[in-house]
Amino acid sequence: MKIGFIGTGNMGGAIMRGYGKYAAERGDELYGFNRTRSKLEAVCRDSGASPLGSIGEVVETCDIFVISMEPKQIREHISEITEKYDSSKLAVSIAAGVTIDWLESHFGKDAMIVRVMPNMPIRVGEGMASLSRNSKVTDRMFTKVLEIFEAAGRAEETDEDIINTIGAVSGSSPAYTYMYIDAMARCGEANGMEYDQAVRFAAQSVLGAAKVVLESDDTPHDLAMSVCTEGGSTIEGYNVLKENGFEKDIQDGLQAAIDKNISMSKGE
Repeated sequence: MKIGFIGTGNMGGAIMRGYGKYAAERGDELYGFNRTRSKLEAVCRDSGASPLGSIGEVVETCDIFVISMEPKQIREHISEITEKYDSSKLAVSIAAGVTIDWLESHFGKDAMIVRVMPNMPIRVGEGMASLSRNSKVTDRMFTKVLEIFEAAGRAEETDEDIINTIGAVSGSSPAYTYMYIDAMARCGEANGMEYDQAVRFAAQSVLGAAKVVLESDDTPHDLAMSVCTEGGSTIEGYNVLKENGFEKDIQDGLQAAIDKNISMSKGE
């Protein structure tokens, strides 16, 4: 298939680079467009994609095109996207707050549309993406979109009704994880470690802990308890975090992000 990207910035470029490793062997051709030519050329070199000269050219050329623009930009340029569109093509949007209903109102009720919520670790091949499709998307086309995002991490089909929650749990949570790593590193620094060294130790521990969760049948709570030994230092720290409302703080932060996602989906 011919697969195009409208926008090749941080997220679009990462997706292109991820799938670029597999596109040729799967018989696919990649194309991209970015108004900043230097960004476009750099991503095309890395991914093996061909640069195109306009938004309309991407839509006209490709079977599947990924709109990797900010919500405001999509609304500003939607006419350029739909002008060359026909219902044989599949449109993929990764913009927060831009619903399938809104996209259908511009592309038409016969349009094939997939809405994706990726996250930033897609940059290092460890992303997580939710994919929601409308009723017009065929299994064959949807499988190809899954392949594109699985090339940069993991991807699952989900109902669009929970995408605002996914946006917080997956899309926003890396920011809070970086806060957590920074807090651990600063404590390490305050107790004799070099800050950069403490970041490496903390980050690798988070990476390893996450991998254990994904590969274990135990719940995160059970895994936490398995690290805690009665009378030891881990349970001491665990109890202080719990008493200070660590879990509630995280849940409150995520809820604030969910509420904001909901308001953006309503155009507020």
